[in-house]
Amino acid sequence: MTPALEAAYAEPHRRYHTRAHIEACLDALAAVPDLSGSERRVLTWALWWHDAVYDPTRGDNEEASAALAERDLPGLGATPGETRWVARLILLTKGHTVEPADRLGALMVSIDLAILGADPAAYDAYARAVRQEYAHVPTEAFRAGRARVLRAFLDAPVLYPDPSFRDRLEARARANLAREIAALEA
Repeated sequence: MTPALEAAYAEPHRRYHTRAHIEACLDALAAVPDLSGSERRVLTWALWWHDAVYDPTRGDNEEASAALAERDLPGLGATPGETRWVARLILLTKGHTVEPADRLGALMVSIDLAILGADPAAYDAYARAVRQEYAHVPTEAFRAGRARVLRAFLDAPVLYPDPSFRDRLEARARANLAREIAALEA
């Protein structure tokens, strides 16, 4: 990790989108079998940079994070192709949708959303941390907006485009989302 990334993930407004989130993502990646060395390297870089820019008042965090990766990675030995690949993977985390044959994209999105399928206590801690990151948003507006975002996830045919993540986490993620939506709308 670069000093700039270390500083970014330690910004005081972050509660969930911290280095701990990145480390959890990297742990999930480490458990994925059958990746080539270059695939693993590209996914590692994409995970490190995917939330490098995180400002809850902005709508272009993913684009800014991808641009930062494009700026930083050549200095770390990434080829132009790897750098483009990383930027593309980062941009997938904006809408969390991937094309059916995009294995690395499916892994990137699934890893980023793994928290949704965590045990209820870990999920609840995540939800509280997200609320803290959006402390500037009035309660009623946050509740309505958060419920809308979670409902979009819940309404999707699948949350996890990677089959392994889907098999392990989909049912619990859907239960967590439904539970949080019910609490937000109560």
